[in-house]
Amino acid sequence: MQWIIFMLLLFISSMEMLTQNRWKKQASAGLLENCTGCVLCSEDNGCITCHHRLFLLIWRDGIRQYGMCVHTCPPGYFGVRGLEVNRCTKCRSPSCESCFSRDFCMKCKDKFYLYKGQCFRQCPPGTAAQPGTRECQETCEPGPWSEWSACTHESRTCGCKWGVETRVREVAEAAREEGTACPSLLETRRCRMKKHCPGGEHRAA
Repeated sequence: MQWIIFMLLLFISSMEMLTQNRWKKQASAGLLENCTGCVLCSEDNGCITCHHRLFLLIWRDGIRQYGMCVHTCPPGYFGVRGLEVNRCTKCRSPSCESCFSRDFCMKCKDKFYLYKGQCFRQCPPGTAAQPGTRECQETCEPGPWSEWSACTHESRTCGCKWGVETRVREVAEAAREEGTACPSLLETRRCRMKKHCPGGEHRAA
């Protein structure tokens, strides 16, 4: 009777060990899948330290935190290289798709426009939306028109029936340097000249 009990206990113990070993193999397999590129890896939280050229990406699922080693950071993150670990850091603005630093966006998500590193639903005053690039471009605000010039034709101010007169307006030097799209800065119009020059002169002084 004791021999039967002993064999039964031995059988139960063997089954428990077999089940435990199988669970450890499955856990190890899952751990390896989640620890690609890791130097240190946690069974619960994934990668803790990555190989030198990789970035550590950390995200949250509820109260749990997971780590993964990646070659390039995903949209909404930018890579920061450090002495001990390279990290993927999240862009501060949720409307930013890619950023150069935490507060400087380089590309905005759909329905947003980029202007000086920030994302806007509508472009700020003094700028115009560029649908092709999803950016806000500064617009020129020219000064007032000058007076119309003298009516001339081939440098003559008289002696012809019709001539042309012009007027101009200026814009700020900064707007020119930034290459912004400016409205017309020069206008011309047809004008009637004096057909006969006084005193017999035919050319302007």
